Amino acid sequence: MKIDILTLFPEMFEQVFEHSIIKRAREEHKVEINLVDFRKYSLDPHHKVDDTPYGGGCGMVLSCQPIFDCIDAIKTEESKVILLTPDGVCYKQSIAYDLSYERHLIFICGHYEGFDERIRSLADLELSIGDYVLTGGEYASMVLVDSIVRLIPGVIKEESHRNESFNENLLDYPNYTKPRNFRGMEVPEVLVSGDHKKIEAYRREESLRKTQNRRPDLWNKE
Repeated sequence: MKIDILTLFPEMFEQVFEHSIIKRAREEHKVEINLVDFRKYSLDPHHKVDDTPYGGGCGMVLSCQPIFDCIDAIKTEESKVILLTPDGVCYKQSIAYDLSYERHLIFICGHYEGFDERIRSLADLELSIGDYVLTGGEYASMVLVDSIVRLIPGVIKEESHRNESFNENLLDYPNYTKPRNFRGMEVPEVLVSGDHKKIEAYRREESLRKTQNRRPDLWNKE
């Protein structure tokens, strides 16, 4: 997979993708991540990328020309362009799975007061990571890249993410490790029983119970 991130602040990404699973995926050539400073595509003598909004108002609005020209330069037939915006579709695990099978993802990070509405015409998908506002789309793009790359086939074992939270609209079951007794808190007996059928049933039951208690919104989708 190839991922291009359009941003005015590539320095914000320093070290972010140089650790853990993403670092290994890059080293094993399972993903290529590029930071594209779309200011370089501005035709303005001073590389200006924003302007005041028509109709008045505070703040500055990202202009069409630099972003359109940037997309024209890097987009291919395999590209899927994603605009990161607070009014986009709320991001969830099922979307991460779908995107993990794409060949080329392009993320457009908005900034300042917003972007010219015509930039939406470039996007195949508009995404939001929650009902709150960030200073820009850079942090949101980091979240998406992390959640997508780990799902690329071969990056981690399929079993590792098959039973994770939000699969089948359920939260993950509780996990334990050694010691068996810590400050009087015992590991459930069934987990040390060696009976894999009972363990599987216990984990399923705990996943259902946890979801019902902590995320009734997910439970109601069951």
